[in-house]
Amino acid sequence: MAVQDIKAFSDKARVDADLMAKLKECQKIKELRGLAAEHGFNFIEDELYPPNEAQFTEDQLSERLIKALLRA
Repeated sequence: MAVQDIKAFSDKARVDADLMAKLKECQKIKELRGLAAEHGFNFIEDELYPPNEAQFTEDQLSERLIKALLRA
């Protein structure tokens, strides 16, 4: 399931400093999904957006993606 892949990718970024830095540099969803795919995680864009439960935290994302993915 896509949401499980998103969570697994987010969890991996929390423990991998290099991946976390690359994730924080992503400015677009396409870049985020590309980075995830490089690490073996595939998910659809729609699963990232509210009202779905956010799988990332503010410290993992660029300001632009925070606004897109974590808005209330």
